[in-house]
Amino acid sequence: MNNKNRFDKIDTLKQQLDALRPLPKESVRSLHEALVLEWTYHSNAIEGNTLTLKETKVVLEGITVGGKTLREHFEAINHCEAIAWVESIVGRDEPFSERLVKSIHQLVLKNIDDDNAGRYRQENVIIAGAEHRPPEHCHLPQLMNDLVDWYQHQSDHPLERSARLHVDFVGIHPFVDGNGRTARLLMNFDLMSSGYLPVIIRKENRLAYYEALDTAHTRKDYESFIEMVASAQEDALNRYLSLVG
Repeated sequence: MNNKNRFDKIDTLKQQLDALRPLPKESVRSLHEALVLEWTYHSNAIEGNTLTLKETKVVLEGITVGGKTLREHFEAINHCEAIAWVESIVGRDEPFSERLVKSIHQLVLKNIDDDNAGRYRQENVIIAGAEHRPPEHCHLPQLMNDLVDWYQHQSDHPLERSARLHVDFVGIHPFVDGNGRTARLLMNFDLMSSGYLPVIIRKENRLAYYEALDTAHTRKDYESFIEMVASAQEDALNRYLSLVG
């Protein structure tokens, strides 16, 4: 299925969901709780956090899990707070900006690496296992400015734009740590700002996710990654419709 047909199918599902609004409050609450938990779990698990889904749930309820590091606890707590903040800025119609990027990253690394939280890296890095090599740190201010400028002049379908935003942000790799989590939060910021549901890249799709990113970075071929985001959006819409439709 080509992108246009896939996007048309997804937009039909979105219209079906929009036609049901306002959605039942209890259904929305339970769906939102599940979303925050699963998004936090999978986004952290992709980066190596060993908390299980159930352990993530109890950490978010304020309980300490034995045998897990303090960092893993903060990664769960921080990510949950970052989701809440992203939802709040979507509600205020805030535009995409470098300030927004740094604010999200600051939440992601809070109490983990406060020296680098919300601060562009001052050193060069490589991404383990990836063919792509991020740009030198001296180019970051210009590249991030260019990314914001590109975003502000985009007319692509929101699913394509959000996928490209994620890919290009990770390609720039502006921070020492936390780029993946920040990228997924930014992608969902864009989707929610456009009236779509946030999507979850699942832990079990980690290899395909990294391969799609590397293909986009090295060959400028975004199709695999766009397809992954579109598939996740279709799953999210079907999940909502199955509960409230």
